[in-house]
Amino acid sequence: MDFEPPFHENYKTLLQNKPDKLDDENGGRQPPPQLMLIEHCELPLIDLSHLQTRGSSVVGAKCKENIVEAARKWGFFQILNHGVPPEILESMKHEQTKLFRLPFQKKAELSFLNLLPSPSLPSSLPTKSYRWGNPQATCLKQLPWSEAFQIPLASISRMKESDNFRVAVETYGMTVANLAALITEILAEGLGVKGANYFKENCTLSTCFLRMNRYPPCPLASQVFGLMPHTDTDFLTVLCQDKIGGLQLMEGERWVSVKPNPNALLVNVGDLFEAWSNGVYKSVKHRVMASQEVERFSMAFFYCPFKHTLIESPLKPALYRSFSFEEYKAQVHRDVQANGDKVGLSRFLIQ
Repeated sequence: MDFEPPFHENYKTLLQNKPDKLDDENGGRQPPPQLMLIEHCELPLIDLSHLQTRGSSVVGAKCKENIVEAARKWGFFQILNHGVPPEILESMKHEQTKLFRLPFQKKAELSFLNLLPSPSLPSSLPTKSYRWGNPQATCLKQLPWSEAFQIPLASISRMKESDNFRVAVETYGMTVANLAALITEILAEGLGVKGANYFKENCTLSTCFLRMNRYPPCPLASQVFGLMPHTDTDFLTVLCQDKIGGLQLMEGERWVSVKPNPNALLVNVGDLFEAWSNGVYKSVKHRVMASQEVERFSMAFFYCPFKHTLIESPLKPALYRSFSFEEYKAQVHRDVQANGDKVGLSRFLIQ
């Protein structure tokens, strides 16, 4: 099929030198006992309609408490009645499928999607939207069996794609940006600080990203990841996923599998919020497992600030030194280039 990325051709050497099974994060062939996988976990499921309950401030307050507690304990939670209309979700899923069904050569063109630089992206980093695999991979555990379009929402008005695609992305982006702003405000209140103005001033639609993911069927599903273990480099991520499953997150020292809920969106805390909350909210490592038989789709909305935004916790004494988003992104990029992996917030801990 002409829309599939050429994994077998481009990574022939790596695939020929494949191990018997997927390498673990420590480079070994056998999973260490402290990283045992539990089949499924039930993430907190929070009904946001309770925030709008008339005449019951108690119900609304309890809903906020549940959001705060989930961000503290899990770093992940699911939300129902989130305010994103089903027709908007279906329109985005339809446009996403059409996009990934384009011929690979078309997707790989440098000019495809005609992207503009994002006000949240350091100018030294690449702005190409389409990416697949990992050109720097030196072993199978560094090769994600997936393809993705990462779209700076500042680029929407300049897209040359169809009006349907442009309208779908803009409508979805605006709706989810409002949802992310609501959740960050609640989380700021949970710290006992007023953070609404900080996020309104520093996070706008033009600073956010939408990443559309496709995980093709993988004949080597036991040997590669769909997406390697990582944390998110943002304040908050809102994920819409299909019913296939494959997302796993780290709970303590074990990997747990997240069962998809077709009626819910998934929210997780990013590195910036962990730093801003002084470690109260957790940016949790997660990964996507490859599937041998079926393809998987997801859409991740990244709630990001302007690149010069200062990330500094209002809580003292601070665990992390202050840094700009641009500085953090550039450091992550250097670490990935040098080591094949992200180091993350530990580089910014105050000793």
